[in-house]
Amino acid sequence: MEKADALRKVQEIFIDILDNDDIVLTYNSSANDVDEWDSLNHIQLVVAIEKAFKIRFTSQEIQRWKNVGEMLDCIIAKNA
Repeated sequence: MEKADALRKVQEIFIDILDNDDIVLTYNSSANDVDEWDSLNHIQLVVAIEKAFKIRFTSQEIQRWKNVGEMLDCIIAKNA
C-alpha cells in the first residue's frame, strides 16, 4: 500500500469520525492541527482505522505517534 493511498483512507476516517468535511491531513498533521481531535476522539479514530485496515495497534505504537505520517508508517508496516 502506498503512503498517499493510506493518507486518503485515513483522511476519510477523520472526516467521518470528527464530522468535519473540511479536514485536510498531511504527513505532519497532529492533534494540535485539528480542532476536533481530542483524546476521546483519538480512541474512536484508532478503532476506526484498525477496523478499516484490518489491523491492531499496540498501546506502545499509538503512544509513539507524533503525527499522521508516523501513524501511516505503522499502518503500512502492518499491511506489508
